[in-house]
Amino acid sequence: MSVQCGIIGLPNVGKSTIFNILTQMTVPSLNFPFCTINSNIGFSIVHDTRLIQLKNIVSPNKIIPTVVKIVDIAGLVKGASKGEGLGNKFLREIKEVNALIHVVRCFKDDSIIHVQNRVNPIDDIDIINTELIFSDIDLCEKNLSILNNFKGQNKQLVLEEKKLLKKCLLNLKKFIFLRKLNFSFQEINLIKKFNFLTLKPTIFLLNISEKKENNIYLKEVKKFLNNDIVNIICPTILNKIKKKQNIILKLSKIIYSIYKILNLKTFFTVGKKEIRAWSFIKNSKCIDVSKIIHSDFKKGFIRAKIISYIDFIKYKSENSVKKFGKLRLEGKNYLVQDGDIIHFLFNL
Repeated sequence: MSVQCGIIGLPNVGKSTIFNILTQMTVPSLNFPFCTINSNIGFSIVHDTRLIQLKNIVSPNKIIPTVVKIVDIAGLVKGASKGEGLGNKFLREIKEVNALIHVVRCFKDDSIIHVQNRVNPIDDIDIINTELIFSDIDLCEKNLSILNNFKGQNKQLVLEEKKLLKKCLLNLKKFIFLRKLNFSFQEINLIKKFNFLTLKPTIFLLNISEKKENNIYLKEVKKFLNNDIVNIICPTILNKIKKKQNIILKLSKIIYSIYKILNLKTFFTVGKKEIRAWSFIKNSKCIDVSKIIHSDFKKGFIRAKIISYIDFIKYKSENSVKKFGKLRLEGKNYLVQDGDIIHFLFNL
């Protein structure tokens, strides 16, 4: 599946620099606000050591890891929800991604411009959060207005949506992000259509200086974010690392955090031609996962041959796995597990 993660934050807090590190690209990352106007798009490889283990056994022509699409969204400013700083454009771009990386500057350095002319990370977080909340409040009110004037059929669905929107609006006005609420299964299915910004899974990436004495805000910011997923990154140090493997290890934690907040897992397809990793949402049925490879697989789904990664590593080949009774044939309702090696059988 295509996973998109947007990098957000105030202008000039290091978003484009971090984008370059994550994607190994070289988009401009200069020391002035709004260096980025139009979104930059790149891909970050999900480094999975299981691919290497499988490669060592099968010796395929190539291995293909799964990737996360990274979108470098231009900086939001105070008033973005009212159109300030091309805010409507930027908020619209945030709607298009599955998850957010919120970059926060946590160091003091007078040589690096701050759009507010002062460094206060907690205020910076509040500015972004406020604009996301205002945008969702506006979306709630517009949809409630539409539903209040609804004259068609399916009145029960309209009543349920109105109840849900009123619940959302009440909490948003209390400055509570929707992702912090506990929604019922029915509410989760209803709320998807509205694409609320404060519902998007988010990790916070704290941008620090290589000079420890400059990172005077780090402790209070970590305390302020409390239960949120937080990663710390020092672009200057990463840019000085010469060994690619060491950079991969540093970045893997961030990518795995994205996987975690999106509830993603990985399955594999294995053959002499290629070994490939594919991401899927946890607790997905086999028939739904099959379409990740190709929509025809779902249309003509018959069954799937399943080998667990652990069994394949232990027995070294499909024939040996089959001999020891570890190869399974599963139907469309089988819940795919992380690390499953799958061969889909289908007919059109």
